[in-house]
Amino acid sequence: MLPRFALPDSSTGREVHSEDLLSLGPLIISFFRGRWDPYCVTELEMWRDLYPEVRRRRALLIAVSPQTLRQGDFAVQQHELPFPLLRDEHCGVAEQLGIAYGVTAEMDRYYRSILVSLPFINSGRNVMDTAAGDAGRLPLPATFLVAGEGQIRFAEGYADHRVRPEPRDVLALL
Repeated sequence: MLPRFALPDSSTGREVHSEDLLSLGPLIISFFRGRWDPYCVTELEMWRDLYPEVRRRRALLIAVSPQTLRQGDFAVQQHELPFPLLRDEHCGVAEQLGIAYGVTAEMDRYYRSILVSLPFINSGRNVMDTAAGDAGRLPLPATFLVAGEGQIRFAEGYADHRVRPEPRDVLALL
């Protein structure tokens, strides 16, 4: 079962409730790490291009990330995303679904070496105010298809961030 949630929309700041979304039809949820990840951006752009087909099938699509509302709104504008991008601060919903993980100090050092500051991207904190290794949590890139009263009909995610569920396969399940 999908846990109930209320997450802010990156573009409007308004809370979006899972019950409201599910009352309108099947729901596709795409969890992604952030706009800094080229694999995540590619997947979001694939969903953008397939969004008319999602709506033709009377389904909804949301994308969920721990990045700040500002970072999320940048992604919506830059990639012209027609679907809501919601903020899952500290990966609370991802944790309930078993797809959240802690960023290790080694991973944090690597991200910082390529100029990705997860403390800044996910909380707005200045990188100078945070110790290395204090980068928090990320979700595994994963896709869920949820129907009815929150029954999860499809769930797929991978530890290798380069591997993603194929959006067309998810659409075929609708």
